[in-house]
Amino acid sequence: MTSKVDKNAVNRRRFLKGSAVAAGTAAVGTVAMPNVSRAETITLKMQSSWGANAIFQDMAKQYVERCEKMAGGRLKFDLLPSGAVVKAFQVQDACSDGVIDCAHTVTAYWYGKNKAASLFGTGPVLGCDATQMLAWIQTEDGRELYRELTQDILGLDVVGFFAMPMPTQPLGWFKKEIKSADDMQGLKYRTVGLATDIMQGMGLKVTQLPGGEIIPALERGVIEAFEFNNPTSDRQFGAQNVSKDYMLGSYHQAAEFFEIIFSKKKFESLPEEIQAICEYGAEAASTANYTLGLDSYSKDLQGLMKEDGVNVHRTPKSVMSAQLKSWDKVLETLEQDAFFKKVVDSQRAWAERVAYYYLMNAADYKLAFDHYFPDRLSKEI
Repeated sequence: MTSKVDKNAVNRRRFLKGSAVAAGTAAVGTVAMPNVSRAETITLKMQSSWGANAIFQDMAKQYVERCEKMAGGRLKFDLLPSGAVVKAFQVQDACSDGVIDCAHTVTAYWYGKNKAASLFGTGPVLGCDATQMLAWIQTEDGRELYRELTQDILGLDVVGFFAMPMPTQPLGWFKKEIKSADDMQGLKYRTVGLATDIMQGMGLKVTQLPGGEIIPALERGVIEAFEFNNPTSDRQFGAQNVSKDYMLGSYHQAAEFFEIIFSKKKFESLPEEIQAICEYGAEAASTANYTLGLDSYSKDLQGLMKEDGVNVHRTPKSVMSAQLKSWDKVLETLEQDAFFKKVVDSQRAWAERVAYYYLMNAADYKLAFDHYFPDRLSKEI
């Protein structure tokens, strides 16, 4: 016998009932989700190696802001400046020991533990610029060598990511223009990382200091000349108030990058999607950092010249040639260490292939600049 019930009506009632249940579930989800998100919010304590007002701290903030936005409220960083928990050079140990969860720093600041640290920032100039060397770090080989150094050789409980291919760092600030390598003999000079060895090999007396201690050291006579990183940072330090000759161009630190490190134990305890955000957030911040850097550095260089009375000079090629010769001697000694040599060999193979392609293919940017802005650059460049 066939039922007299209207099947279409039944189907409509079922559809409406199902829709009501679904709508109710969705409504509950809409109300509940913010609470769930707040309940699952993870807060990470991060300390940088930079002062609260430094442009590098602004760049650390760019990393933090991007990670937090991508996490949609599930991740927060408590970003602290240098000295808030530990000193600038101590953030790596603080991460490894779990004193802080993460840090924003540079590898040159822990170069004292193993000189190969500088090969992941402030390494030898083999023909590649900072952008090309950051690409090497991001390769499988570069990542594995960094992991081997930090975890296997040094036994540290850290993982790290890299960002910001820094423009070439100036030779620095001097009491008079440097016209030859002889003019640098015996100068008490501040730098960090392998640049320490390079400049010592050229006859300078080198002291390693974090950024915040540079000007006090100049005022006390502990150093007579220094380099830090860029026109904006140098101007913020007040370098123009103690020196008036600024030398641009150098091989001592022609490629450096930010190192964003985490306690490995803490990092591995994070949900996988948060781990991915922390890792790939470094790549997003790299673009933002580079944009901010180029914009600020170029503006402040003009300010140093036009407002602060600074004499800006291009470092003579003779000085840079002397730096390369010093690099040769330093590498000859340091490559006796098997791991150091393994890293440099990897970089050499990369540079020989990548720099060849780049230099053969790159447009002549100076020719174009001279065409549109004649007489702006000095003839020696």
